[in-house]
Amino acid sequence: MAENNTKGKKTNTKRIVLILAEIIALVAAGIYYYLNYRSIRAHLLADSSAEIPVQTGKGDSNILIVYFTLGENSNVDAISSASVTAIDNVAYGNVRVIADEIQKQTGGELFSVQQADKYDANYGSVVDAALQEQKNDARPALSSHIVELDKYDTIFIGYPTWWNDLPQGMYTFFDEYDLSGKKILLFNSANGSGEAGTFDKVRELEADAEVETNGLSVVQGDIDDCSQQVKEWLSKIGY
Repeated sequence: MAENNTKGKKTNTKRIVLILAEIIALVAAGIYYYLNYRSIRAHLLADSSAEIPVQTGKGDSNILIVYFTLGENSNVDAISSASVTAIDNVAYGNVRVIADEIQKQTGGELFSVQQADKYDANYGSVVDAALQEQKNDARPALSSHIVELDKYDTIFIGYPTWWNDLPQGMYTFFDEYDLSGKKILLFNSANGSGEAGTFDKVRELEADAEVETNGLSVVQGDIDDCSQQVKEWLSKIGY
């Protein structure tokens, strides 16, 4: 009889643990959706097939805003990916949204780092491909190239955090261009991990450039309303 009581108690304990785990999961999901409501709503309303205008740095400014974003390097849409934000009902990559804000407030020119081979439309496969590229230390070929790099004194460089690192396409970018003597200002989009030490990694890659120590990392849930955050950051670094 005592043995049966012990088994019953163990069974009840397991059930309680499972119920508590389910409650915690539901609460966590509720908090996530509450904090990211605006972004999720915008995703659902976005036209993921709308063409995204891309600039490549061909104007007269001495400021260049370089960015790598999933929205312009894959066919992932705004509904399936938290790495894409909807602005004016068009699905933009998160980093492009930050880059646009920097452009509006500095008058710089935009340059989109684009890989020759786009990632798949399925977000899960993008995640897997990014991890495999990282393991292989890959250097994806780029299809976009900066025109007249010499005319730019200041270069903002932005990218998402992938697996606590730079996207491998950004390593191709740093291999391709000599940024010695340039002033580099870094910005980033991430969800929980922040810039994950990548700002220091860029300083190592561009040891002969003047890399600003105060970078900007925007949480994904704040992307579609990052104007003030960008403004405050630019003010701190003298722009």
